[in-house]
Amino acid sequence: MPNKLKRTELHELGEFRLIDHLTQNAKATNDSTILGVGDDAAVIDPAGKRMVVTTDLLLEGVHFDLTYFPIRHLGYKAVIVNLSDVYAMNATPKQITVSLGISKRFCLEDLDELYNGIYLACEKYGVDLVGGDTSTSYTGLTISVTAIGEANENELCYRSGAKVNDLICVTGNLGAAYMGLQLLEREKKVFEGNPNVKPQFTGWDYILERFLKPEARRPILEKLRALGIKPNAMIDISDGLSSEAMHICKNSKVGCRIYLEKLPIDQQTFKIAEEMGIDAIVAALNGGEDYELLFTVPIEQHDKVLGMEGVSIIGHITAENTGAFLITPDDKEIQLKAQGWNAIVEKE
Repeated sequence: MPNKLKRTELHELGEFRLIDHLTQNAKATNDSTILGVGDDAAVIDPAGKRMVVTTDLLLEGVHFDLTYFPIRHLGYKAVIVNLSDVYAMNATPKQITVSLGISKRFCLEDLDELYNGIYLACEKYGVDLVGGDTSTSYTGLTISVTAIGEANENELCYRSGAKVNDLICVTGNLGAAYMGLQLLEREKKVFEGNPNVKPQFTGWDYILERFLKPEARRPILEKLRALGIKPNAMIDISDGLSSEAMHICKNSKVGCRIYLEKLPIDQQTFKIAEEMGIDAIVAALNGGEDYELLFTVPIEQHDKVLGMEGVSIIGHITAENTGAFLITPDDKEIQLKAQGWNAIVEKE
């Protein structure tokens, strides 16, 4: 007979033993981490720098579906989405806390897998796990991660710093994560109709990874610093390019022109979008979860930015009274609308 997978029920440990178990591998590597896990609160000393703090809440059934989401990847992604926000401030993430709401459906081995992903992200990005909490949940799995970063005051970037004639730049490519999600949802429906049918994922590794295991864009910030470029405004693309561009316009009190033909879209995104009858441009504008960086730089930096691998110049900032528009290849103007992910929706 095949070996039965070990399953340790969480009630066998209790809350405090569970926390001890999950955090036993938490080691401090940053000088600013004075005290991590093990007391009533962590102690952090930013040593004269500005501290930035961000939190993301991930809810089962809203933000992720464990039917197709490997739980280790989920732990990794839960950290990355927070680190991306810190990098978008042009800061360096140093610590995280992780809090969980756990239903009886999950066992200790499940949480070990989740934390394997969390620790992998911490190790890759040089971040310390310094605390958190656990509680019973009656509605599935809830993950709340708080990330803490630091930066010199003059290094911080805000959404409110864009200036007229700035170049609008974006890292990587857009729409791949959204199309990865669409593929997963399609194959889930097929499986529900016939469990004997194998999912058709061959050849789609890139878009699946963009959704299931995204990366934060730390290398781009390192390149910008090496070139002596500080963005005037910056934001990470979690809710879709259109929504994020509108955030910069609103906070900076400016307008913009973004050129559709300049949007960076991977060929695999185009291919699956065509197969599924979805406009790849719409996916790029409104899909979200790309975790790329959208930023503006002075026009004087054009040549430097143009020579950067992994960065595309997609438009420019205009005066507020000119509005925010997309420009088509035949020079038609389409008003930009924030149509990306909305975290607060009415339940059907």
